[in-house]
Amino acid sequence: QVQLVESGGGLAQAGGSLRLSCTASGRAFNRNGMGWFRRAVGKERDFVAAIAFNGVRTIYADSVKGRFTISRDNSLNMVYLQMNVLKPEDTAVYYCAARGIPFSSANSSPGEYAYWGQGTQVTVSS
Repeated sequence: QVQLVESGGGLAQAGGSLRLSCTASGRAFNRNGMGWFRRAVGKERDFVAAIAFNGVRTIYADSVKGRFTISRDNSLNMVYLQMNVLKPEDTAVYYCAARGIPFSSANSSPGEYAYWGQGTQVTVSS
């Protein structure tokens, strides 16, 4: 079992930066691929970024590529999403997710993730 808690959301101006953190509890955290997703008001949940269990491979949505960076520290049971050059269209609730398959890689499909956090709101003003 893995429990996830996001933090670091808030209000930022366009062009600014925020860093989201995801604290994971559970013995298998360092064996799980992890991802960040987001849901804007009135829209479907979208993939943002994902990272393999060992941090070797990362993948990004085209809309955030070059602006966002996902990373993890397995010794601290943490996953991060550094968000730079924020845009108003980045406004959403951001969710941390963990895959349920041991030694899993990065994946962009929400159906591949077994555990989800409660989400943290990110609002970007123009």
